[in-house]
Amino acid sequence: MSDRLRALFIDHLSIPRGKYLPGSKIGDDASRFARATFGVHYDRDLLLDAPHAMVRDGMPDMELRWQAADIRDSWEPATKVVLGDLYDTDGAPLPLCPRGALKRAIADWQVHGLTPKVGIELEAYALQGDESGRLRPYDAPGGVVYGTGPFSDPMRVNDLIWRKAEELGFRLDMITAEFDSPQFEYTLSFDDALKAVDDIVLFRLMAREIALDHGMILTFMPKPISEMGGSGMHINFSFTDGNGQNALASGPLGGPDHLNDLARGCLGGLVHHHKGLAGLIAPTATSYLRLQPGSLSGYWQNWGGDHRAVTTRVSCEGGVKARLEHRMADASANPYTATAAVLQAARLGYEGKLPLPPIETGDGFDKTDARQGVADNLRGAVRDLQADTALVQAVGPKLVENHAFMKEREFRKTRDLEPDALLDFYVWFV
Repeated sequence: MSDRLRALFIDHLSIPRGKYLPGSKIGDDASRFARATFGVHYDRDLLLDAPHAMVRDGMPDMELRWQAADIRDSWEPATKVVLGDLYDTDGAPLPLCPRGALKRAIADWQVHGLTPKVGIELEAYALQGDESGRLRPYDAPGGVVYGTGPFSDPMRVNDLIWRKAEELGFRLDMITAEFDSPQFEYTLSFDDALKAVDDIVLFRLMAREIALDHGMILTFMPKPISEMGGSGMHINFSFTDGNGQNALASGPLGGPDHLNDLARGCLGGLVHHHKGLAGLIAPTATSYLRLQPGSLSGYWQNWGGDHRAVTTRVSCEGGVKARLEHRMADASANPYTATAAVLQAARLGYEGKLPLPPIETGDGFDKTDARQGVADNLRGAVRDLQADTALVQAVGPKLVENHAFMKEREFRKTRDLEPDALLDFYVWFV
């Protein structure tokens, strides 16, 4: 078979959608999709009144456009893959496009002469079907936190993922077993924000499809197994200035004792917009099973140094490695939207010179200095997002309006579901 092209976009639910196209499309090109895709839910329910999805307006087209330079080799035989941007049929950028939201966030920082750099950590559970067809944890009885080798991964599926990632040019920082077995962490290297998120989107899809080829579901749900810990998507970021230097660094030393004005502003924005952020970056019902006090998950409205119980952690590394780590998001969020939201909250803090509260001194379990956390459930988080008008305006009002509508319906669909039913609702997509 000659090369074909798999052209993709990542929708409002973080589901990859696209088409296989003939080799003649391998270049600068475009393809059309129904805009009403932004009115479809996980259960394939088409919500007629989804804002800006135009379901009741004839379900018109939107256009996915890509550039030849962004086309890359795929893990599928004789297939290239590309991520593109969505446009209205009149040529204007589609306001619902998550990748477009990230591009706007990058441009907003570039006004200050700063280019965002991003590194994302993903956590996932591996599941397999049992004799009855129910999904159960992958049998890795020797798995431990920071586990490596066959006791943590008896089928060596992560070896296959690693080899394919290297073959395709993904720059892996790490694969390791997480606290609960069979939970794994996947981390890619820092890069320019758009490339970093493109890479994590394609890496996640590749990893899930390789695992599926071997009878395994790799799920990035925030809480797929009720009695085990949650899975997050930590967003690490920094900025390069016009001289190519790390603008968060105030010298060779890092940590909270060496913050410059940029770092303080970013931290102030992330603390100030804490509750609103949750509605975008922790966007499913199971997100709020993970986001609990004492869970090291980004629940509390706080910040700190080398402290895993805070939401925004200041790296103790300085110089070129100086960075901030935001720990609330989970990978049920669209990575473009989540990264855009974190960068925009940080920008609002920097531009507005928002005050930075004192550093967290509690242990995060029995004691915390934080006065509040996030909402108890998805509905409450979305209402907190809608109330944060500055963040809504920064991320994109139409994108947020569509998101809030879809998530309110999701809350209604899932509020009475037991854990196994929640797993069935999400697992094939997240």
